[in-house]
Amino acid sequence: MKVMMGGSTITPIEFLILIADQAVMEIPIPLSFMLLFLLLVPSCICSSPLQDPELVVEDVQKSINASRRNLAFLSCGTGNPIDDCWRCDANWENNRKNLAECSIGFGKRAIGGRDGKIYVVTDPGDHPVNPKPGTLRYGVIQEEPLWIIFKRDMVIRLKEELMMNSFKTIDGRGATVHIAGGPCITIQYVTNIIIHGINIHDCKQGGNAYVRDSPTHYGWRTLSDGDGISIFGGSHVWVDHCSLSNCRDGLIDAIHGSTAITISNNYMTHHNKVMLLGHSDTFTRDKNMQVTIAFNHFGEGLVQRMPRCRYGYFHVVNNDYTHWKMYAIGGSAAPTINSQGNRFLAPNDHTFKEVTKRENSAQSKWKNWNWRSTGDLMLNGAFFTASGAGASSSYARASSLAAKPSSLVSSITASAGSLRCRKGSRC
Repeated sequence: MKVMMGGSTITPIEFLILIADQAVMEIPIPLSFMLLFLLLVPSCICSSPLQDPELVVEDVQKSINASRRNLAFLSCGTGNPIDDCWRCDANWENNRKNLAECSIGFGKRAIGGRDGKIYVVTDPGDHPVNPKPGTLRYGVIQEEPLWIIFKRDMVIRLKEELMMNSFKTIDGRGATVHIAGGPCITIQYVTNIIIHGINIHDCKQGGNAYVRDSPTHYGWRTLSDGDGISIFGGSHVWVDHCSLSNCRDGLIDAIHGSTAITISNNYMTHHNKVMLLGHSDTFTRDKNMQVTIAFNHFGEGLVQRMPRCRYGYFHVVNNDYTHWKMYAIGGSAAPTINSQGNRFLAPNDHTFKEVTKRENSAQSKWKNWNWRSTGDLMLNGAFFTASGAGASSSYARASSLAAKPSSLVSSITASAGSLRCRKGSRC
């Protein structure tokens, strides 16, 4: 696509750069150009194919830098590029699906149920095989895209794993929704999932039971792990603004070839093994895994795995680590970990000041793994043990496009977790 301007033909990217430059120089911009700019942005973002890891990291950094400009027509001024994309809108309830345009990172193309109808959960009840219309399970198993919202506050105690079908959004805004006290969410061999604004806690094992995963199929499920959110062979997944705690196994685990995932703006507390990314040291299909972990608050009562990575490529950017008891970021099987602009507050125990931990490998091997820390803030004696080649092509190609300064992480993550959104006002 080309844009005509002053008799010349320019690309959309060149047009965006021109608009940004004019804004910085305070040159008046015609309203028609402003409207065209707003129309072009989604097209430029959504029409390109999935990029390689370096380009996606660069894209995240560009989004953060764009938010930093704090232009009045694009930003509320939080500095969080995801939140600035939608939280300014007092009419968010009628524009819910705009959220699907706001993700960044590897999961940015997760559209969830954007192209489908609104489905309203009115009943907190559950039946694993024959769910009633109005229940959450009935909505998530449908074949069609659905944007799922909640009529009122509710606590949903699932009797078995919630097996999601593709192209679904679970949107908790406008209600206080808890999925707790039973098995929780499973994203298995499906794509385009958004989970936003849900409290997920006290998740238990399920299984050895029949569970429906579509209107036409149910099957026998063996014993589950008891994760808050289990991503198994899933792709294009975005988990945003959820509060997670105290589950039997992981809070969020992604394994068995899962990829194109963004985990952002979540508040995680009171848990041991927080986040596993990669099935096992022998499961090489996870080499294709790409996960962005951004703007999360890792809070009180956490022990380890924030995350624990195997193979793959992991961008850990602008998170607030205020508590850990063993380590924050770990891994095995030569994952690539790019840590940028995070704040790490070490525990008082001198034994556990190190942010990083290499599992199941001697130094002679892990010294070649690409792990780096750029612009991270280390507090109370915290330290990050880097390895590999700092200038490796496995990292961002343009290191000058830095993340938000780590000194501002507390403000970026101040609203992490589920939000209290009310009709008629900004969320």
